[in-house]
Amino acid sequence: MYAFDIERPRTLADAQSALGREDAQPLSGGQTLIPSLKARLAMPSTLVSLTGIEELKGIAQEGDYLRIGGGTTHGEIAEGTASSFPGLSGQASKIGDPAVRNRGTIGGSVANNDPAACYPSMLMATQGTVLTDRREIAANDFFQGMFTTALEEGEIVTGVRVPIPQASNYQKFEQPASRFPLVGVFVARYADRVGVGVTGASNGGVFRWVEAESALGSTFSADAVEGLRVDASDLISDLHGSPDYRAHLVKVLTQRAVAAAN
Repeated sequence: MYAFDIERPRTLADAQSALGREDAQPLSGGQTLIPSLKARLAMPSTLVSLTGIEELKGIAQEGDYLRIGGGTTHGEIAEGTASSFPGLSGQASKIGDPAVRNRGTIGGSVANNDPAACYPSMLMATQGTVLTDRREIAANDFFQGMFTTALEEGEIVTGVRVPIPQASNYQKFEQPASRFPLVGVFVARYADRVGVGVTGASNGGVFRWVEAESALGSTFSADAVEGLRVDASDLISDLHGSPDYRAHLVKVLTQRAVAAAN
């Protein structure tokens, strides 16, 4: 690990000022950044911890939407959305282990955009919005590829805003060692549409399975996607599974999520 300084601002304004310094990098829960530092894959001169900024925390229902602060932990989301958004609550409760859920945050997960992160699939399925200290970005525009987002230098994810679905569920086929999803599928049903977000499967990162969305929009049943198949040409191939295997998992997990949401 390379040497670095650490700043612990108490307000968003102070965090913005600290991140204006050369080679400064934000630190939220640190579940990805700290291992990267230990492996010397990153060498920021200053880490700016966001964990002490109260205005970045909390869950609030605003009409038909949920607004979740970027500093809200997975554990807090699992508990705080159980009645209003069970699909999200279930997703958060399956992330990592208790230590990860008590430290990791939704803002850090979204900003990092790990190809196997869970929340991006929810944001894509719900067509949610990522909120930053500068603007609002639709999920479809925010996630731009593996570890790549629309964030600009020094821009901070302050939260997310998602429309609450009538029914939802998240299913993941996890790697036992890391507990990251080999494939994860989030299904969200609304009065006028169905969203299907897929994580862990593609070299391009999280994506929407639009063919399944169309089929499920007509008939919200596991049988509706039986005849569909995900294009495996750009899916991940590694020691855990081939592209065809991942394509199969996407369909199976979509069917399971639909059945669980009904």
